[in-house]
Amino acid sequence: QVQLVESGGGLVQPGGSLRLSCAASGRTISNYIMGWFRQAPGKERRFVAGISRSGGSTSYGDSVKGQFTISRDNAKNTVSLEMNSLKPEDTAVYYCAASRAMVLSQAPVSYGFWGQGTQVTVSS
Repeated sequence: QVQLVESGGGLVQPGGSLRLSCAASGRTISNYIMGWFRQAPGKERRFVAGISRSGGSTSYGDSVKGQFTISRDNAKNTVSLEMNSLKPEDTAVYYCAASRAMVLSQAPVSYGFWGQGTQVTVSS
């Protein structure tokens, strides 16, 4: 099975940028739709961004459109999330996930494999 490990989280000031990375092992991520989710304290885990197997299609949650960019490098077996213009409401644990579905879903249950999460805190 594929294992996923996120990195790149940390503390950033409002308006700043951060790049998260997800490294996969055990399987090639070219077999999976890849996604990023986030979960803030007291809130549900929500879809942030997704990318198709070849990288030809992307999808974003309404709250981050125009702000975040997802990308993948199948040769390196990694997926990234570039986060710009960060706001305090972006504070959350961010999770990398992999799906064997044929369509790019925003539902967490569609993703069978998850990383451990990385904390992103946006604060001055």
